[in-house]
Amino acid sequence: MIVDCGVYQDGRREGMLPLDGVLEAAESCDGFAWIGLLDPTDGELADVAREFRLHELLVEDATKAHQRAKLERYDGAHFVVLKAASYQEPDRVVLGEVQIILGSHFVVTVRHGPIAPLAGVRSDLEAQPRLLALGPAAVLHAVADHLVDGYSPVIEELETDVDQVELEVFSPGRNNPAERIYGLKRAVLDLLRNLLPMVDVLTELQQPTSLLPDALHSYFRDVGDHVQRVLGRAEMVRDLLTDALHANLAQISVRQNDDMRTISGWAALIAAPTLLAGIWGMNFTHMPELAWDVGYPIAMGLMLIVVLVLYRQFRRSGWL
Repeated sequence: MIVDCGVYQDGRREGMLPLDGVLEAAESCDGFAWIGLLDPTDGELADVAREFRLHELLVEDATKAHQRAKLERYDGAHFVVLKAASYQEPDRVVLGEVQIILGSHFVVTVRHGPIAPLAGVRSDLEAQPRLLALGPAAVLHAVADHLVDGYSPVIEELETDVDQVELEVFSPGRNNPAERIYGLKRAVLDLLRNLLPMVDVLTELQQPTSLLPDALHSYFRDVGDHVQRVLGRAEMVRDLLTDALHANLAQISVRQNDDMRTISGWAALIAAPTLLAGIWGMNFTHMPELAWDVGYPIAMGLMLIVVLVLYRQFRRSGWL
């Protein structure tokens, strides 16, 4: 659906116009048109393509959502794909996509997936007419900056999850958080898979090209630095999750060894008197103990002494 369609001249909005004829209106005032789309249909994209005379390959790219971040150049227009991210409980990273089509007198923003509206970006940019007067590239910067800023809360939530997982791993309880660790690691890897191409796109946008006015290069460098910091934090979270998974496996092995030692200790306590009872239970004719009046008390006392000695040794060594 078409969310908004406005024309801007010298950094100020001239009004909301219908799609038909909006490019002519923008060219006549030497401004630019900004059209916002949300999960558009093929028919809506066809109308936009016809109005702005977009290349058929560009329209094909815009129709296909869930692409990697990229920057493509077509006749008379540039096609930029940027990735958005948000956090949902529990332990879930939701990815979205914003496609931006830029021409000399127009910019089209296409949102795909569950991402926040860009109305706030539009209003903030309209409050800065000096920046908006730089043209469609200013919209590209504002959208990129907004999306990159949205990564920080996601990383903070993931860092909180990692802290919780580490407490679970080293808690005295016998919970096994391996499934949660693996799920978090998968979410972080999905985030990294989408972040890395974003770094390449923003690096390319910082290069001197006809796409960006000179005044915007420093702005894009700032966004590029921000995404690099986010990338570094995401990689740190990934490494911490890997360490937590290894530590959890080590903890499980330690617990299994402790269990085996405890079982072995109790088995030894049972085996020792069983051995003595087995010897005296053979009932050979010439066993002197059978004729003793104190044979039974001696046998029982010896078994008890052996059990107590073994129990004391096992307790001292930590087996019981």
